[in-house]
Amino acid sequence: MVRCTPASCSLWDQNCPSGQKCTPEDGWSWNECVPLDPEPDAPGQPCTVEDAPGNGGDSCDLASMCWDVDPQTHEGACFLRCTGGPSDPVCPDGTTCVLSNQGAIILCMPTCHPLMQDCPDSEACLPAGENFGRFACIAEYSGDEGQVFDSCDYANECDPGLLCAGPEAAVECDPNANGCCLPFCDTEQPGACPGAMQECLAWFEAGTAPPGYEHVGVCGLPL
Repeated sequence: MVRCTPASCSLWDQNCPSGQKCTPEDGWSWNECVPLDPEPDAPGQPCTVEDAPGNGGDSCDLASMCWDVDPQTHEGACFLRCTGGPSDPVCPDGTTCVLSNQGAIILCMPTCHPLMQDCPDSEACLPAGENFGRFACIAEYSGDEGQVFDSCDYANECDPGLLCAGPEAAVECDPNANGCCLPFCDTEQPGACPGAMQECLAWFEAGTAPPGYEHVGVCGLPL
C-alpha cells in the first residue's frame, strides 16, 4: 500500500520549528520535520544518515543534506541545498542545482562539461536532473557494467561520457530495457557515434545553449 501523507514542510523554505530541519522521508515520497543534530556537520564535511538518503534525518546542518552515502557505513558528505525555488534555483559559483526525484533532491553539485568529463574519479558529468540545460558532477555506480549499449535504469549507471538514454536511440540496445548507455558527442564531429545509422543529435535547440555548450550532443537515431 502506498503511504499518502502530505508534505508537512518545504525543503526550499526549511520552515520547520527551531531545532528541526525539513528532510525527505519514506523513500523521497514526502517531507517531514526531524530533529536537527545538536552539533551539525557543515557543507563539505563528512556526515552520517539514520537510515538512508530519503528515509530519515542526517547529521548535516540546516542548509545541507548528507549525500553520496555508503550503504554499509551510512557515511557520506554534506552537500549544500539549493536556495531560491524550483523555477529559479540558486547555487554558489562553480556549482549547479541538481533537481531530481520530483523535487525531493535539491543539491548544489560541481558544474562540468559533458564533452570534457572534467569530474573527479568515480563521478560522471550528467544532466542536472529536472534543471534541464545544466550539467553537474554526479557519483556514478556503473561497476563492471555501464558500457556503450548496456542497459541502465538510472542516470548514473553508465560509465563517464555516457548517458542513460531511451533504448529506441540505437538498434544495438535492448528494446525492452528501461534505458541504454549512449555517448555524448560533439555535433561538429560527424561520424563519431558507434551505433548503426546513429547521428550526433544536438542537446540544445538552436540558440538556446549556454556559452561553451553549443556543440553538445548525444548519439541517437535521426528523428
